[in-house]
Amino acid sequence: MKSGSLSRIITVQRAATAVSEAGTPVQTWSDLATLRAEMVELGTVEQIKAHGAVDETGIVFRTRFLAGVTNADRVVFDGHPYNLRSVMVIGRNRGLELKVEERA
Repeated sequence: MKSGSLSRIITVQRAATAVSEAGTPVQTWSDLATLRAEMVELGTVEQIKAHGAVDETGIVFRTRFLAGVTNADRVVFDGHPYNLRSVMVIGRNRGLELKVEERA
């Protein structure tokens, strides 16, 4: 992985539960790390779901290794949050391949 190809900036966020003033649990997101990444693939797929046809945008990012990233986290790219669908380790902890899908 060449550093020159890491031309995008992504933020990995982790969910946390806080308690609102009314005493109800509220899900919040906090930044885990801001990383330079390479956008490997960008595509849009139209799928039929229960409420009709839906366009879903999927992106694959490659970045330097970051321990502890899971599918429960999310990625923010260009101000848009994306669900983290899979996290694959490249080599012996040399990098990560993150497959994300735009949140509906």
